[in-house]
Amino acid sequence: MFQSFDVRTDPAQGIERVALLRARLQEMKVDGFLVPRADEHQGEYVAACSERLQWLTGFTGSAGAALILRDRAILFVDGRYTLQVRAQVDGGTFQIESLVENPPVRWLEANGRDLKIAFDPWLHTIAEVRAYEAAGIDLHPTRNLVDEIWTDRPAAPLGKVEIQPHGFSGVLAKDKIAALSETLAKQDATHAVLTDPASIAWAFNIRGSDVAHTPLALGFAILCANERPKLFISREKLTIETDAYLTQLADVLDPSALEDGLARIAALGGRISLDPALAAEQLQMIIEENGGTVLDLPDPARLPRATKNQAELDGSRAAHRRDGAAVTRFLFWLDQQQPGSIDEIKAVQALEQFRVMVGEETQMKLRDISFDTISGAGPNGAIIHYRVTTDTNRVLGDGELFLIDSGGQYQDGTTDITRTIAVGEPTREMCERYTLVLKGLIGVSTLRFPRGTRGMDIDPIARQALWSAGLEYAHGTGHGVGSFLAVHEGPQRIAKTGTGKLLPGMIISNEPGYYKEGAYGIRLENLIVVQEATDIPGGDMQMHSFETLTLAPFDRRLIRPELLSGAELAWLNSYHARVVQEIGPMLDDEALAWLEKAAAPISALG
Repeated sequence: MFQSFDVRTDPAQGIERVALLRARLQEMKVDGFLVPRADEHQGEYVAACSERLQWLTGFTGSAGAALILRDRAILFVDGRYTLQVRAQVDGGTFQIESLVENPPVRWLEANGRDLKIAFDPWLHTIAEVRAYEAAGIDLHPTRNLVDEIWTDRPAAPLGKVEIQPHGFSGVLAKDKIAALSETLAKQDATHAVLTDPASIAWAFNIRGSDVAHTPLALGFAILCANERPKLFISREKLTIETDAYLTQLADVLDPSALEDGLARIAALGGRISLDPALAAEQLQMIIEENGGTVLDLPDPARLPRATKNQAELDGSRAAHRRDGAAVTRFLFWLDQQQPGSIDEIKAVQALEQFRVMVGEETQMKLRDISFDTISGAGPNGAIIHYRVTTDTNRVLGDGELFLIDSGGQYQDGTTDITRTIAVGEPTREMCERYTLVLKGLIGVSTLRFPRGTRGMDIDPIARQALWSAGLEYAHGTGHGVGSFLAVHEGPQRIAKTGTGKLLPGMIISNEPGYYKEGAYGIRLENLIVVQEATDIPGGDMQMHSFETLTLAPFDRRLIRPELLSGAELAWLNSYHARVVQEIGPMLDDEALAWLEKAAAPISALG
């Protein structure tokens, strides 16, 4: 099994560990220390040795930060985790604040401008530090104080590196590197530091296994405008084959050589590109202390990585057909179970097994799940990023909703799909709100939009039906997805804060939801890809559109057809017909018969 369920955190440890950290503050004569949920690469998914926030507080979410002061401790989390944090963290030790509405910088601006705050410059981006400085916060870079008290901290990962074949990558690594070097020259930069392991994986056509569920090899790279790049990665991660492959592309060096190497480049007058939103403050400090010039420029690999080429798109389509077959087999199996007969963990295990089976049948095996499956029955479904454990495991009860958000990592693509299923007879309210969420998904799916449209421009379309009913959800509508890479990829996103333009080839999720605390959660998610602009008959300009990649039926028992327009019903029926056509051949007779019934056309009268 790829997912572990024995995930235990002890809120009672928080007070003891905070006390140890406060002793360090006293020794250093500082008033506080910032503990972000981050590593040196600023990734969402981090290795066990970088889970400092979890170790200190008990909170296991993928985003958050703690501010430990001498007289109080504040934990900042976003809207996805407001329920989860109550169960995992000692409320007597930690004051909970919103990471979005009142982040640490804003809290300190209002309450702690006279405080001396220590921070590890490897764990905060250049942009973050500038925001603190602009707010007048007295920051002091230092060694990591959590590491000094975390006596059983795990070792750094040494997962093996593999080569991503040209058939899946679509472009040779040497050609990608040449294009990136050309970009640097045009920007008048001599070098660029790649800090995001996903960008390194994409540029060098490699994948790794240092981080759970995301095929990344942790390391850094320095790209050069006029010479070979330098790749800083432990050779313990390389086989004879991968070592020979990478040595042809770059000078391969140990990560411990990064700081000295960067200092030498700076001392020679290097004009070095750093992405302020991704690069650690420590890198800027090294460059400036050694006489180099920092250029504020985006990661040069980020947009090319996000705008998938034809091979990557074809691979994603194939991966979604197989994944859709696995999810549909699971939905058929689930429909045969009696309410109260299975629990959240058994559902996760069954779905994972169906993915494994389809992979074996098609010779494109499941390499991993793309994230820990969110399997929420009844009130657990209202916890947006709920993770089932042996302690929280709940039976799927009669008259409840079951939300399952999952994905697979295949060598040709990464998937992410959410379906909400009725267990027994749903209530009228459940059906109404499910249909409102479905309307939001369809609204985004059918949208036509001009060049230059941003994710924030599209986000209200997914929420419109819910807003009309006085309802809302506390998360973005869509995140970017990589190609056998991270299931959450930037810069593309559909959200209130999604300022990046949506460009052809970008894969993004479409996942509106609704959550009723203590009762149920609803989320529906398909992955979509931005298509090239085309003419619309009678129109004045070309328009982009979305192609839906995900293929699995929605639960018709929860759909109220009278709430859907004719155009929405037409899209739904067309989508279901496509699901049958594309994944039907991968189902046995019983599952196919079930799918044909589940995906049968719905009329306005139901």
